[in-house]
Amino acid sequence: MTTRTDLLEIIANGENSGVEFKRDDLQTQELAKELVAFSNLEGGIVILGVEDDGAVSGLVRAADLEGWVMSVCRDKIRPPVVPFFEKVCAVDEDKDVAIIRVTRGYDVHALWHNSSNRYLLRVGTQSREASGEELARLFQQRGSIRAELQPVSGATIAHLDMRRLRNYFGAIRQQDIPDNEDADAWQSLLVNTEVMTEEGVTVGGMLLFGKTPNRFLPHAGIDAVAYPGQEQDYDAQERGELRGPMTPLYDINNNIVENGLVEQALDFVQRNTRKTTKLDGGRRVERPVYPTEVLREGIVNALIHRDYLLTSTDIELAIYSHKLEIISPGRLPNGITPARMRAGTRAARNQILKDVMRDYQYLEHMGMGIPRKILKGMKEHNGTEPDLIERDERFIIRLFS
Repeated sequence: MTTRTDLLEIIANGENSGVEFKRDDLQTQELAKELVAFSNLEGGIVILGVEDDGAVSGLVRAADLEGWVMSVCRDKIRPPVVPFFEKVCAVDEDKDVAIIRVTRGYDVHALWHNSSNRYLLRVGTQSREASGEELARLFQQRGSIRAELQPVSGATIAHLDMRRLRNYFGAIRQQDIPDNEDADAWQSLLVNTEVMTEEGVTVGGMLLFGKTPNRFLPHAGIDAVAYPGQEQDYDAQERGELRGPMTPLYDINNNIVENGLVEQALDFVQRNTRKTTKLDGGRRVERPVYPTEVLREGIVNALIHRDYLLTSTDIELAIYSHKLEIISPGRLPNGITPARMRAGTRAARNQILKDVMRDYQYLEHMGMGIPRKILKGMKEHNGTEPDLIERDERFIIRLFS
C-alpha cells in the first residue's frame, strides 16, 4: 500500500515515463489511453485527483470510482487489463486521491474506441500513437511476431548461397538433399525449414545463407573498430565493416574455406589485441587477451538475439586498450534482464537463427552460454567480471583485459 508520505513524494517529482496525473472527471477513453500506454511500456500509475501541475484537487466522482475504473479496463482496453486500485485519504487536508497501477503487459494492448483499436506507447510524459515500426517491435517483444520469419522484399532462392545450403543440410544435418537442378524440391525443403516462405526468402534465411545479405538487409552485419587507447578516437587503429552470411563454408574435409560473420569478428579481434604471457611449469606461454570461447559466445549472442526490426544500426564491436564491447541493437527479449541472464534464464528472439547456429556448434544445447562461457570463462582467464548492460535500446557485453 502507498503511504501518504510516499504519494506526496511521487507527486512532488512530477509526471514521467511511469506516472500520470489526472482529474477524476475524465472520459473513459482518456483513462484507458494512459493505462494502455503504460502497459505497452514498462507499466506505471495514473493518479486521479491531481492536476497536471501537481496540485491536489481531490476526487469528485460521486459514483463507485473503483467499479468505474474496472469497467474501463474491461470494456475499453483490448485485451483487458486488471489494475491494482487503491485510495489514499486526506492527502492534502481533506482531499482524497486514487492510484491505478498497471504492470508491463504480456500482450500488446489497445484502446478500443469508436469501433477501432488504437495502439499507444508512453514516451516520456506523453502517451501517443505507436508508429508502424514501433508497433512491429512491440509485437515482437511480446512474442506475437518473429522478424526472422518475415519475407525479404525482392529476395528469391537465387539470392541464397547454394554451396552453404548443401553444406548445412548435407554435412551439418546429414540428411538427403535434392539435386541442384531440382528447384521444386529445394523450394519445398527451404519452405518447410523456414529459410523461405511462399513469398520468398525469410529474414532468417537471408541472414544465414544469403549470397549478399546486406543488399537486402543493410543492417545485417558488424561494424568493428579498434581504438589505440581507453576512449573513442577518430584515429582508430582499424575500422572494418564485417559483411556476409552468418554461416561459414566448409570443404569436404570440414575445413572452413569462407568465413562467416563469427570468424570475421574473431579475426578482427585477433589482429587488434596483443598476446599476454604466463608461466606454466617454468615455461612462458602466450595466450590471447580475451579467450576465443568467450568472444565467440558474445558475438554469436549478438547475432542471434539482436532486434532485426531496428534497421538503422548494426552490431558494434569496439576494442579499447583495457576493454572490449559487443553492442547489440534492441532491448532484451521476452522479459529477460541482465540479472536473469547471469542466472541462466533462456529466451530466444530469433529461434531459427539460434537453431541453425547451434547446429554449427556455435552454441551449446543447454543454452547456458552467458553464465558458463562468458562469466565463468573470464573469471578463470583473468579474474574479471564482465558487464552485462541494457541501455537505450542496446544490450552491451563488456569484457575487461
